[in-house]
Amino acid sequence: MENFDRKKYWEKIYQSKATEEVSWFQPRPKASLGIIEGLKLPASVKIIDVGGGDSLLVDHLLDMGYENITVLDISATAIEKAKQRLGPRAHSIQWIVADAATFEPTTQYDLWHDRAAFHFLTQDTEIAHYLNSAHQGLAPNGHLVIGTFSDQGPTKCSGIDIKQYSEASMAEQLSSLFEKINCRTLDHTTPSGGVQNFLFCHFRKRARGQAL
Repeated sequence: MENFDRKKYWEKIYQSKATEEVSWFQPRPKASLGIIEGLKLPASVKIIDVGGGDSLLVDHLLDMGYENITVLDISATAIEKAKQRLGPRAHSIQWIVADAATFEPTTQYDLWHDRAAFHFLTQDTEIAHYLNSAHQGLAPNGHLVIGTFSDQGPTKCSGIDIKQYSEASMAEQLSSLFEKINCRTLDHTTPSGGVQNFLFCHFRKRARGQAL
């Protein structure tokens, strides 16, 4: 899409639609929470939700007792919606307005979570930058939890082309920097009743130069 202003596009989406109207809305993000709960991480770990917007994942993480949470999104409107929803609890969250394609972390996290931001990156340079940033932004042995449309899912989201992944193509894409722990596919039912097939994968950070 020539001269596509990604930030302007997403600001318009979040300004024109209520939280419960967007296709990715989940009152309880079961797949993400299932993986996170299974990790049994202490409450003090650092977690970043990349592309979190006004997702309710942060609400559930707070309910689970996590104390060091960061939410990143390209849309300031989405983040403002989340802050309003959380009320006083929003003060305990670090909020970052940034494009996941160009984000450069300044700290290291124990868990990097991304549901449906990575698959919007279709250019090799953006994908490489994102994965390098995720690797640099994770502590040693840190966890990467990533959800994308599967190869049986949609080819577009909100009118924008996305990159589909299978378990094999996802593992291959990340293999030099991350070790695959497991992957699974599942269906997400949108508020309008549509069904989208997702791939959710859990990876662990490799040390650079570590044998595959």
